[in-house]
Amino acid sequence: MARRLSPVGLDFVDSAPVRLVFAREVSAPPEAVYHALAEDVTGWPRWFTAVTLCRPTGGGTGREVRLKGGTRFLESILAADGPERYTYRVDETNAPGLRALVEEWRLSPVRTGATGTGTGTRVRWTFAMDGAAPLRGAMKLARPGLGRSFRDAVTALDRQLATAGA
Repeated sequence: MARRLSPVGLDFVDSAPVRLVFAREVSAPPEAVYHALAEDVTGWPRWFTAVTLCRPTGGGTGREVRLKGGTRFLESILAADGPERYTYRVDETNAPGLRALVEEWRLSPVRTGATGTGTGTRVRWTFAMDGAAPLRGAMKLARPGLGRSFRDAVTALDRQLATAGA
C-alpha cells in the first residue's frame, strides 16, 4: 500500500536528519551526464542496476521509479537546473518507515586527461531522508552499500556515455 510522504522542499537537502553524500569523477561532460539524469529518464535502468523502471509523469514534472525488490516511488522534480543540478522528492512510496526523501544530483566540470584538456564531471549525489528511528539508523548503516551502488551506477553511466559518443 502506497503512503504519502512529507512534501519537503529543496532546503531539506541540507537539513534532513540523515544526509548521505557520495561523489565520483567521470570523463563524460556535465551536459551529457545531466541529459542522462534529467532528460533520458527512461534510460536509468540501463546504467543504474537497482532501478527496474523509471518514467516521467505529469508531463515531465514527476517520475515513477521502481527498484529491484519491489520498492516503488512517485516523485516530484524540485529542480532541473541543467547542467548543474537535478533534484527530486519522493511523494509516495511503499517503503515502510519513511517520512521524507529528497535526492539531489550536483554536477560540476573537472579537467581530465594527462594534459588537463578534457572536461569531465564531478557527480555528487545527496540522499536526504527522515523516517522512523530504526530506519534512520539502518540508513546510516547502509551507507557503504549505497555508496557502492552509486559508484557502480555512475561508472556504468560513464561507460555508456563513452560508447554513445564513440
